Amino acid sequence: MKDEDNIIPNEDETNEELNESASEEGFEDIKTSTGMQHFYENNDEGNDTITKVTGMYKDWFLDYASYVILERAVPAIEDGFKPVQRRIMHSLKELDDGRYNKVANVVGHTMQYHPHGDQSIGDAMVQIGQKELLIDCQGNWGNILTGDSAAASRYIEARLSKFALEVLYSPKITDWGVSYDGRRAEPNNLPVKFPLLLAQGAEGIAVGLSTKVLPHNFNELIDASIKILKGKSFQIFPDL
Repeated sequence: MKDEDNIIPNEDETNEELNESASEEGFEDIKTSTGMQHFYENNDEGNDTITKVTGMYKDWFLDYASYVILERAVPAIEDGFKPVQRRIMHSLKELDDGRYNKVANVVGHTMQYHPHGDQSIGDAMVQIGQKELLIDCQGNWGNILTGDSAAASRYIEARLSKFALEVLYSPKITDWGVSYDGRRAEPNNLPVKFPLLLAQGAEGIAVGLSTKVLPHNFNELIDASIKILKGKSFQIFPDL
């Protein structure tokens, strides 16, 4: 073996060759680790902050819990709707022309506002329709007494009931927000003129919180509402 093969290369020459090859390949920010700082390392001097994992999980959990509580599982006391229910009613109003709409079309329209899939929208709409208060149904919507499920969304139809048209909507006093993708306006709450939360009842399981409101008699709610306007006391009990 020749002596030339055993020659140890000069360290400075090695660094220069590495830097030249890096610059040739377009990686000018890459620097050799020998005596220099790598581009992945923080260049700030003494400004590094340490975040404990326990603190990160605490913040993330609170964000997740508040999202599930406010945006998924628990109805708002202002109008008695969960977000998916409110978006369904808003979509029905946008599509309303007095005629029935295929539930599949309503579900597709609602997906402009609700980012959690067509299955959740369809199930929520069937639950609203089975209560026979806000949606005028046509077709096989199932039966809550026998446990029969509704037909597929492409077979059943729906439109807003006269009660819903009278009670739910008033665009001038509606609190509006922006949809999840920023393309459309949607109501933060509907200006409901009737205690729907008590009339329909509600049930939901969130994170660290659950709700169950029993339904109440429609006529008794009207009488109680009149007494509230007159400043009189009243008692009301849920239907069992």
